[in-house]
Amino acid sequence: MLLLPSVITHAEVPHVLSLFTQTLNQAAAAGGSEAAMLTVDGSDLRQFDSSALAVLLECQRMARAKGRAFSVRSLPPKLTELARLYGVDGLLQSA
Repeated sequence: MLLLPSVITHAEVPHVLSLFTQTLNQAAAAGGSEAAMLTVDGSDLRQFDSSALAVLLECQRMARAKGRAFSVRSLPPKLTELARLYGVDGLLQSA
């Protein structure tokens, strides 16, 4: 699981994607249920812009490219509203 940082704006995107890549690789090496389902937890996310949606969609793409299921959980309500506004809320599976 990847716990998102408290801030995701344009400046943090490379760092968060790097963390997800590490998580994806560690899960693949570990095998088991962690490798099958990769979850991103947004419970700590407090400050964000539309870059956070881009990060989530890219994480989903990366996971699926590796044959892994992907889910998000505990996204802030305002980020969920932003996803709905952009029409991508259906692309982000929530757990």
